[in-house]
Parts: sequence; C-alpha cells; structure tokens
Amino acid sequence: MPIPAPHEVAFAISGPIARADLPGLCSRVCAVLGECGSVVRCDVTGVEPDAVCVDALARLQLAARRRGCWVRLENASPHLLELVNLMGLTHVLPAGD
Repeated sequence: MPIPAPHEVAFAISGPIARADLPGLCSRVCAVLGECGSVVRCDVTGVEPDAVCVDALARLQLAARRRGCWVRLENASPHLLELVNLMGLTHVLPAGD
C-alpha cells in the first residue's frame, strides 16, 4: 500500500467480517479518522468478498463522508470489485488507482 500523503489516512481491514463485527469496526475506524478532510485509503487485501464486507465498507464510507473524508479501496480483489458493481455501489466505494 502506498505511503499516505500528509492529509491522508491509511488503514487495512482483514479477515472475514461478521455482521456482529460492524459496530466495533466502524467505531475503531471513526476514532482514527477524526476530521481528516481528505482521502482515506482502505487496504482490503485480506477481506472475504461477500455482502457483509460490502455492507461494512459502505458504512465506513458513510462515516467518513460525515467527517469530510472519502474512502478509496486499495488492493481490492476482482471478486470484491465485481460484488460492489453488482450491488450498484461503484460510485460509493471507488477503487484506488
């Protein structure tokens, strides 16, 4: 994952995400975000591409947007990107360049 610029935040999410994990995941990430006002790079290399994962990422995007930030997915697998597209969320969960 690239080194974040001065006004960027970077973090990674790994492993399968259970629905019960969503509140804690959002709380931990929101604590890191603060009011960054720019791009948040989320490395999703180790996530299992399923509906719960996409739900978690969409919730993180919502929380980030409320803080003036924008989440960009880094190292997303083709399967995860296909699922995001299938769910009609490519405009909500953009992949990094």
